[in-house]
Amino acid sequence: MEPAIPGFTHERVTVADGVGLHVAVGGTGSPVVLLHGFPQTHLMWRHVAADLAADHTVICPDLRGYGASDKPAAPDGTAYAKRAMAADVVALARELGHERFALAGHDRGALVAVRAGLDHPDAVTHVAALDVLPTLDMWDVLHGTTAAVGFHLYLMAQPPGLPEQLIGAAPDAFFGHFLDVWTRDPDALPADVRAAYLKASREAVPSIVADYRASAGVDVDHDRADRENGNRLRMPVTVLQQDWGTALGYDAAALWRAWAPDLRHETVGCGHFMAEEAPDEVAGALRELLTR
Repeated sequence: MEPAIPGFTHERVTVADGVGLHVAVGGTGSPVVLLHGFPQTHLMWRHVAADLAADHTVICPDLRGYGASDKPAAPDGTAYAKRAMAADVVALARELGHERFALAGHDRGALVAVRAGLDHPDAVTHVAALDVLPTLDMWDVLHGTTAAVGFHLYLMAQPPGLPEQLIGAAPDAFFGHFLDVWTRDPDALPADVRAAYLKASREAVPSIVADYRASAGVDVDHDRADRENGNRLRMPVTVLQQDWGTALGYDAAALWRAWAPDLRHETVGCGHFMAEEAPDEVAGALRELLTR
């Protein structure tokens, strides 16, 4: 039996033409949507979701292109623009009966959450972003040899063909690398969970690459347009990050504050997969955010 979030039900919701999302839903109360990162699925929220479900309706989808959600073709790159993925999330919440909701994302899911907050401020009441920078800033802070930490960003930014071939030749080695080196507590990713992530990722190589490729193209264009037009996140925002700023030489809080005037920025001591390594800390930060 594959691992699951205890007490949550699963359903499939159509959110766009030809795109349905697999979603786990649990709890009652004000809605909170949780978006997973790479190379994971909604399962990464299992501890935090169960905690929040005590007094919230918690909605945990697999993003388009990931897990059991649909994986549309991306001939022009726009199918995996964070704008399209954010629209999925708003449509999902609406189909489940929620016009307004809080939104938290980790890694890739955080980029989708930020785009949803920028594009749909009337729907998104709060935003939490875990261990990521906005797309435009992410590319700006990578310089010289320190950029080697983001080698996968450059690999998957290449035109269609070679990245998919290389990753598809050894998907478990590729995706497993990140599960291994980005965690400080290996016990946070038990064998059955790790196996579920690897299976989901090896079955989604083209769409995962398309997601990353969009972040080197159309997503940058969208972020740049927002920056030039002064569009910022109007809602309360919480950011939890490892201390990447010290390692790579930038002020993470200052970069985020340019996008989010109502910001609470915290540096954490765990690894990248913080919702699994430090679920109590993450759930506490989300609960605090929802009081603002």
